[in-house]
Amino acid sequence: MFAWPPILHPTADLGDPMETVPYRSIPDMLRQGALRLGERPALRFRKLGSWVTLSYAQFYQRALMVARGLRKLGIAPGQPVAILSENRAGWVIADMGILAAGGIAVPIYATNTPAQVAYVLSHCGATLVFISGREQYRKLLAARDEIPELRLVVSFERFLGEPELPLTTFYQLSEIDDPILPEEQGALERVIDTIEPEDLMTIIYTSGTTGIPKGVMLSHRNVLFDVSSTIMKAGVLGDQETFLSFLPLTHVLERSVGYYLCLMLGGLMVFADSVEKIAENMIEVEPTIMVCVPRLFEKIHSRIFEYVHQLPLFKRRLFRTALAIGSRYIDAKYQQKTVPLLLRLEYSLADRIIFTKLRRRFGGRLKLCCCGGAPLDPHINEFFWIIGVPILEGYGLTETSPVIANNNFQQLRFGSVGTPLRQTEVALAEDSELMVKGPQVMLGYYKDREGTREVLKDGWFKTGDIARLEDGFIFITDRKKELIITAGGKNVAPQPIENLLKRDKYISQAVIVGDRRPYLTALLVPTIERLLEFAREKGIPYNDLDDLVVHEPVQELYRERVAEINSQLAHYETIKKFDLLPHDFTLAADELTPTLKLKRKVIAEHYRERIERMYAGES
Repeated sequence: MFAWPPILHPTADLGDPMETVPYRSIPDMLRQGALRLGERPALRFRKLGSWVTLSYAQFYQRALMVARGLRKLGIAPGQPVAILSENRAGWVIADMGILAAGGIAVPIYATNTPAQVAYVLSHCGATLVFISGREQYRKLLAARDEIPELRLVVSFERFLGEPELPLTTFYQLSEIDDPILPEEQGALERVIDTIEPEDLMTIIYTSGTTGIPKGVMLSHRNVLFDVSSTIMKAGVLGDQETFLSFLPLTHVLERSVGYYLCLMLGGLMVFADSVEKIAENMIEVEPTIMVCVPRLFEKIHSRIFEYVHQLPLFKRRLFRTALAIGSRYIDAKYQQKTVPLLLRLEYSLADRIIFTKLRRRFGGRLKLCCCGGAPLDPHINEFFWIIGVPILEGYGLTETSPVIANNNFQQLRFGSVGTPLRQTEVALAEDSELMVKGPQVMLGYYKDREGTREVLKDGWFKTGDIARLEDGFIFITDRKKELIITAGGKNVAPQPIENLLKRDKYISQAVIVGDRRPYLTALLVPTIERLLEFAREKGIPYNDLDDLVVHEPVQELYRERVAEINSQLAHYETIKKFDLLPHDFTLAADELTPTLKLKRKVIAEHYRERIERMYAGES
């Protein structure tokens, strides 16, 4: 049940959500940007070792070329077209071309397995898919029997080999050597003019707790409202921002805030060389805005403190003193709203001696970072504010385009996910589940009316997260759903992995751990009969089960079993470490419900030390 009346954002404006958005659709936004900004840089990426830049006018023309190619192939407005690729300029050009043709863009994670890719393509009914190159093509080949409707594969990269699926290149589809003629542009822009704000723009597949992906339907209106509202609330963004893009564009946070928001501002989107080269790219690109997940900040925080630990004693003390001054300064400035003169001078000195040097690692121009996808440790968040790298932590879901709430420079509280966006209402159900109503809430789940009805009622969306509200700020306190979100922002449904593990003859029970952690681990309960049989065959001496499960031959056996299961999973779903338990979970220990379902919180508490050992020394 809902808690009536709803607790509203104090500044909620219930007027027309689109009256402050001068665009009818995403491609209309790019069209107007091209007219207004012309030769201003829009996209920058590395090609053959050198940076290549596309202006807003060039980006728009490339998108129209893709739209022209799609229309020649018979792709009609309202038809799904998929993108299976790592981040690159081709991704956003293909995306904008699909939308300019009136199509529905369906992104697929480049890390997905062939079976996962096939499910999305089959479910959405896409007859054409853009891919990055050979690796993704092989996935399609492995699953070709499951995707009989697929008519054409368009590859961003050329590669040799006899195609077993209809294949062409991005270059050929776009006909880049043939400029868009005025009459062609007119025809294509008439298609853009027919797109309504409420039209379906994209279907983003996200795994639920059952592991069966759900296709979240977002309209142009959903995304345009969310992006424009995020800009308005930040209050500090201008038209000369430089965004460094490295999170997967398939992730709604990077796509909305790192891509569409950049274009709405008129900023420059620079593609990082790779996740491994982020540190180098930050220094080279000198970004002003970055969209990140907590894991990046955790790693940087850890490395900074490792470096400080190696300094002479007096420098370590100086660093700690500077942090103490910074903590008082941040509290005074953003919580008390007034900074005493002496504290201002102390912080200025600490900043000049220490913090400025740290900021150079981020390029020296970083204005703010948007952080989402998983909770960020409040102490780490405060540390970055102290050194002058503000992290605006927020909250949302794919179903909400994604931003529901965030912190900004006027409303900041560490540990919270901020206050709601304009025209966004939030309420707590009787069990404290957070409910949200606003223009950013999805249209529903694709081909899943029952699933839609479960989460949407009278415009209110059930987030599945337990929260509390304090002075207008939202604090997420628990997960009602069992979906794991890793520190890297990956959504992982534990049940399918656990079921896969339990299919192994040596594993009786399994619990996947990894929420807010850098990788997945597992608590495994052996199938006792099989394990005892293995011990007899190998002649392993033991006193009891506690003694047996730690023997190296037993550990090696389970490493092999887990490795075999990992080969069937996407990289981010793989189990990096496990711990063997000498006994099963029981009702007597309150580890199981009366229907023998796992009580994850209880198990996590009972085995806290074992779990922490699996993450000891993580970096």
